Amino acid sequence: MRDLFVTGAIFGLLPFVFRWPWVGILLWSWLGYMNPHRLAYGFAVDFPFSMIVGIVTIVSFMASKEKKDMLWTRETIVLLILVGWMLFTTFFAFYPDLAWNQWNKVWKIMLMVLLTALIIRERSQLHWLIWVIALSFGFYGVKGGIFTILHGGVYRVQGPEGTFVGGNNEMALALVMTIPLIRYLHLQEARRWAKTGLAVALVLTGVAAIGSQSRGGMLAMVAMGLFLWLKSRHKIVTGFYMVIAVAIMASVMPQEWYDRMNTIKTYQEDESAQGRINAWHTAYNVAKDRITGGGFDMFRPPTFREYAPVPWNVHDVHSIYFEIMGEQGFIGFGLFILLGVLAWIRAQQIIKRCKNDPDRKWAADLAAMIQVSLVGYATAGAFLGMSHFDLPYHLVIILVLAAKFAGLLEKQPKPVVSFASGAQASRQGN
Repeated sequence: MRDLFVTGAIFGLLPFVFRWPWVGILLWSWLGYMNPHRLAYGFAVDFPFSMIVGIVTIVSFMASKEKKDMLWTRETIVLLILVGWMLFTTFFAFYPDLAWNQWNKVWKIMLMVLLTALIIRERSQLHWLIWVIALSFGFYGVKGGIFTILHGGVYRVQGPEGTFVGGNNEMALALVMTIPLIRYLHLQEARRWAKTGLAVALVLTGVAAIGSQSRGGMLAMVAMGLFLWLKSRHKIVTGFYMVIAVAIMASVMPQEWYDRMNTIKTYQEDESAQGRINAWHTAYNVAKDRITGGGFDMFRPPTFREYAPVPWNVHDVHSIYFEIMGEQGFIGFGLFILLGVLAWIRAQQIIKRCKNDPDRKWAADLAAMIQVSLVGYATAGAFLGMSHFDLPYHLVIILVLAAKFAGLLEKQPKPVVSFASGAQASRQGN
């Protein structure tokens, strides 16, 4: 029954994609973030819905009469260079078959992310996109929060298998990044029932992130929560929601959860932590030895035998920073960090120029909450290998679009000074 429902919903929306390409971006985002087909049990689980929606979206856009102007900003240019560098390094990968298989996934993600900048042309469309992203992960947040409360935090909150967020650590990262987006929608919402629903979702998503029992997620929650409070323009309200989430956590989480979180302090004694550190050294040694790194999916036993301090301790890298450093070398790592820095600068620009303008305050709110989301990604990502996760790249494009709709990308006309007026001013000065 679920298979038929999901299939019917997706194919029922395709005619709207043919008419309005931006609906295709929303539909693709829903499929990529919520993965509703992965909640089915039959043919829909592995059906290529995303590919079909992507193709229809591209065809619809190319056939439309809309202008095909790309937003060439420093962020989009660096992102495009990073994608090009990933392609280049794949030619020199340690394991070509595995690398090309991963590249086949990455370029499709990046294509749709970049197409977002081309196809989303109005603020209302951007607002709908944020709703889709927030609801996609918010579904797991609300569901996971209720699950955690009912079961006393005994079981871990996880995502659907075979997706970016299938594990508890991955789901924790996604939920931490979603909380600020829910808060942004809460700030913009005027309808009381919707505002109340978003407030409940905000608290339950926080509980679900804790219920994932991810140590990296816990650290990210602390960092994200601090920045969320600092960036919020209603600090008392934000603090109230945080207190509720913490109170729920304290009342339901079992002793085993506290014991697991306390292992953060004794990472030297944790075998998993030592394996990660060994993988980080491996990534650094590969990047130091090869300008192109080892290519996608390089963390394999032969790589460890040649580059690891402890050759027999083969472990997943579990870090966005060392993952991209090992796979793409120092150049790829530099581009990755530069993209994050540029996104942060863009957000600061939006906040500075829009926070005191009632008509553009929405852009300042969005930029601030995206900064909080990126803080969550940067913190949780230090202990999780999700450098190819599409959400942070999508948020960068959303920032660029926010700047566009706020009028910050328009070139300011330079003052024209005529020769005559200049000469007159010179005579008056004499």
